[in-house]
Amino acid sequence: MDKETVKKELDAIKTVLQHHQEGASIETINQALANDLGLRTLQRRLAVLLENKDITVTGQKRSTRYHLAMVENQQPAKVSAETEDIVPLSAEGQEIRKLLSVDYRRRMPVGYNGDFLESYRPNQDSYLSAQDKRKLAEIGRTGNTEQAAGTYAKQILQRLLIDLAWNSSRLEGNTYSLLDTQRLISQGETADDKTAAEAQMILNHKDAIEFIVEAVNEIGFNRYSLMNLHGMLSNNLLPDPAASGRLRTFGVGIGNSVFTPLAIPQQIEIMFDMMLAKTSQIEDPFEQAFFIMVQLPYLQPFDDVNKRVSRLAANIPFAKHNLSPLAFVDVPDELYIQGMLAVYELNRIELLKDVFMWAYERSALRYAALRQSLGEPDQFRLKYREQIRTMIAGIVSGALPPQQAAAEIKNNAADLPETDRNKFIETVETELLSLHDGNFARYRIKPSEFAAWKTAWNRS
Repeated sequence: MDKETVKKELDAIKTVLQHHQEGASIETINQALANDLGLRTLQRRLAVLLENKDITVTGQKRSTRYHLAMVENQQPAKVSAETEDIVPLSAEGQEIRKLLSVDYRRRMPVGYNGDFLESYRPNQDSYLSAQDKRKLAEIGRTGNTEQAAGTYAKQILQRLLIDLAWNSSRLEGNTYSLLDTQRLISQGETADDKTAAEAQMILNHKDAIEFIVEAVNEIGFNRYSLMNLHGMLSNNLLPDPAASGRLRTFGVGIGNSVFTPLAIPQQIEIMFDMMLAKTSQIEDPFEQAFFIMVQLPYLQPFDDVNKRVSRLAANIPFAKHNLSPLAFVDVPDELYIQGMLAVYELNRIELLKDVFMWAYERSALRYAALRQSLGEPDQFRLKYREQIRTMIAGIVSGALPPQQAAAEIKNNAADLPETDRNKFIETVETELLSLHDGNFARYRIKPSEFAAWKTAWNRS
């Protein structure tokens, strides 16, 4: 086989591992590859990557997991100055980032600390301060508190499906764009240049979100709800299909971390039940949501997909109380990952709390049209106001369908500074998905142009 083909196969394997920060089995890697290499060929390619130190391996036999390696002396992903301005960090959050700036191979290995969960007393201890809870309650209020549970989530379901599925998948390294996600969820159309695993991940999110909203009166922090959430989110993504919705029975490692989770199945089960019992006892919905975001990934009760389960489970109390959902809109993946690493290795929650507080406010503003006057205007939108207007006007006047629109946006973004490109693409795609009869005129679009574009858009 020629060297160019082998190189492409090696690069494809590394791309798959970018989407599995907790590591992936050889079966998972093979399923995710666009072209099935066969297990023997894949084993040879993995051996080359191990020899070149491009990947690392943890576990043995059926629990073997491959991880994308960090380059020697490479620091964890740095948060840009622009991101620091967007997500304000507490003094504790900044301190944690400094602690995690040391290469993970120089940090002290640690195991699961049961006291981190056992010592927590629901409604006596709290990760969120009283001031935090008051702030979140104010921005999360929707005016639906007297109505049946799930009323608000059902009202915004179509928008929530796209936002939460896309953002939660994006935090796992999924490369679908917002428009790709909209087409996949609304029309079942997959993107030609993406892997089957990426499409499966998004569709799994859709099923899990619908489960939370439609079964809001039956679900809670119990085995039925959490097991089934995992079963939906991991569907067709695990090498062992029976592992979906089942607690872990073997040891796992965390890629690029010195944390080793529990390995004994009986202990995992005990701590899992304790976590659910404590979460159920928490009265405040915001503390409940953040508690599960901290403790579930820390325990790693499932073979994989733990963080995804925690992000969607965090929305259970919001759906039940008709509060604005948490869709992780604009959350920087590097900050979220560092926040989780701080929980794993230091049992420190402050950095993740900074991200949670900012993310909830960002999501709430997305869904509360009557509250859009709060806060300062989006500086990025002000900076690229004319480019955004011109881009949207051109797409609508040209009656471009989703696939052509996505390509046009990407081409135009290539002329911008590299640090702004992804944000520009997301902003324009969000604006397109938000266009309706009452707001298109601000882009100097004629009614006839809007009608023609809408027809072309919906037909695709």
